[in-house]
Formats: sequence, structure tokens, C-alpha cells
Amino acid sequence: MRLSQRVLRESESATMAVARRAGQLRAQGVKLFDLGAGEPSMPSPQSAVEGAVAALRAGHTRYTAVDGLADLRTSLAAAYSGTGAPWTGEGDVTVTVGAKSALVQAALALVDPGSEVVIPSPCWMTLQAQVRLAGGDPVAVPMSAAGGFELYAAPLLDAITDRTRAVVLNSPCNPTGAVMSQDELRLLVAECADRDVVVVSDETYGAFVYNSSPRTDDRPVAKPAGTSVADLAGEFPDTVLLVSAFSKAYAMTGWRVGYALGPQQLICAMRSLQTHTTSNATSFAMHGALAALKQEAAYRADHVRHCAANRELVGAILGDHPRLRYVPPRGAFYAFPRVHLNACAYGNSTVEIAAKLLDERQVVVVPGEAFGAPSHLRISFAGDSDELRQGLERFAAAL
Repeated sequence: MRLSQRVLRESESATMAVARRAGQLRAQGVKLFDLGAGEPSMPSPQSAVEGAVAALRAGHTRYTAVDGLADLRTSLAAAYSGTGAPWTGEGDVTVTVGAKSALVQAALALVDPGSEVVIPSPCWMTLQAQVRLAGGDPVAVPMSAAGGFELYAAPLLDAITDRTRAVVLNSPCNPTGAVMSQDELRLLVAECADRDVVVVSDETYGAFVYNSSPRTDDRPVAKPAGTSVADLAGEFPDTVLLVSAFSKAYAMTGWRVGYALGPQQLICAMRSLQTHTTSNATSFAMHGALAALKQEAAYRADHVRHCAANRELVGAILGDHPRLRYVPPRGAFYAFPRVHLNACAYGNSTVEIAAKLLDERQVVVVPGEAFGAPSHLRISFAGDSDELRQGLERFAAAL
């Protein structure tokens, strides 16, 4: 069979490859300590489940508007209204099949063959793959490992050329947990506005910013506790596109409900693409997402506190490990330690180490090669605390 060159250029996501191997071992009855999964272990909010079930019973099983339920769009816009963002839910918000769908639609809407998209590295490699699939060239800009891969505007701005159509951020970042400060974000957005470059901000992990206090009241809040392009959308309405999802903050990964808020012209283009790809997100899943958004501020805050406590556990076990360099992540729910390979007898690369950890110690981690950062390993701390502790202890002992 003659497959397209665009498909042949791309390989399976390395994180999915790890998950597939872990699934094979589970099917054989092997007990695993999963520090690789990029999803929370807690159940989805009860209000979301009840909202989806009620929608099913009420017959909400048909097509909706391509850009999603009107109530969900306006509620998402309202959740960001305290930032001064101009979004209303009318033409400037679209609901998508997960954040991935929103990001690939943005790439297809912005990128022509030969266009460039600037992306800080290490990164979730899907961001680069989406640019290539759209016919563009991803420009990976390395961030400094010494500073925990913190995100700075200057190297990104230096990488912009007359071919650049967008800068894609993921802050807090998968896999590093790095966060771009509001000052750095303002510098980036203001300069991109002058250069007619769109800033696409993937804020799927936006709730998970540490050394800050998440809200605990009952008002719907989608704005992250740290830094967000929503704070700059009022000043730069044609420059920023915010992408996020219910997957992480509400433990709704399998529901596949994402969204984007931004300039009407870009949202309209993305909506047009969606008519030819997925059509609307699943109708009853959107009803569940709407219930979570309106009712689950306390759930979300508890989830952040759980991950913050697990982050402290990671630091306690790995912080002084002689075979690692560990920088506490400022956001998301991943640790990204560097392995001192020259001092580690467990493997010659983090790919080999990850494979041996899985087969010999039943510990799942993701090698840094999956994110453009050899010698690093990604460890998720979103799961059960006891399983995390046991997995970390096995990992530390193996090294």
C-alpha cells in the first residue's frame, strides 16, 4: 500500500508506545507502578458523570453546532472574564474533540507549506508533528536545562523570521513542568503582535501551578493560578489563542472535550476545518463538561493540592539522589530529572533505562527522547500517592 509521505515521516508517539507496552504487561497480570501516565488517577467529578447521564436520558445524542453547546461556550468565556479578555462565546470560542484537535486545527489554519512555527524545547512532540502535518517547519528553541527549562521570551523572539506564523507555548509544560512568567509572556506577546505572529498557548495544565493558592470557592474558574494569555487578550485580541481542555484539571481525559478562545477570524477558520474533520465534540460529554465547569471548583482545587503533595514526595525521594539532577517543577504534574549516565550502571541511555525499569522493576516512566531531551526521564505524579512512593523507591534503588 502506498501511504502518504506525511504519514511516513511521523512515528508513533513515544508516550503511547510506553503505554502500549505497559498495557501488554497488565494484560499478562503484571502489577505495574505507573509513573508514566499523563492522566490523573482520581475519578471524573460526579457532577460531570450525572450531567452526561442526564443528557443521555434526555435524548441529547444528536449533532450540535459544530463549535459546541452554546451554554458551554458562553460559560467558558465567562470563566475567563475576570482577566479582561474580550471573549463572549459568540464566534470567539470553539469546543473541540480534546485540546489536540484544537491545536491541529490552529496549525492547519495558520500554516502554509514553508511556514515556520517556533516551539520551545523540550516539548510534547505532538506540537511539532502537527506543524509538519500542516506542511510547515517546526523550529525547536532549546530552553536551559540548568534552570529547569524555564520558559523565556528572548530566545523565542530571536528565532522568529519572516516565515514565522506562530509561536506555540505549553505553559505549564509537558514534560518539564516549566512555567512562563507573566512578565516574560507579556514581552513575547507584545513583540509577536508587532510582527503579526500568533501566540498559541496550550494551557491544558494551567490549574497546576505550585507555590500559589488555588481558589476554593464555588465560582466557575478556568483561569489558571499562574500565568495565562487570557490576561493579555484584552490588550492583544488578535494575537493570542488560548487552548485548553477538561482532561487534566477535572480528570476527564477519556471524555475528549477541549476548547479554544481567540480572535474571531481564527476561530472561524478552525470551525470551518472542524466541519470537515470531527464535526462537534460528543454531545453528552459536553453536558458533563458544563456541569464540571459550573459545580466543581472545589474538586479542582483538591486535585491541585493532591498533585502538590505528590510533588513534595518526589522531591523527598529523588531530590538528593546521586545519580540524578532534579529540579522541582513549577507546574503541571511531571518531574523531569536528568540521569547522570556516566555514573549510572543501569543503562547507557534513558531509553534503555526506561525499558529495564518496566521489564525488571515494573515501573513505568517515559524516556526524555520522547520530548527531545535525551538523558532525562519523565515521571508523572498525578496518580495514587502510595503507588507513587513505591514506584519512586524502586526507581531510585534501580539507579
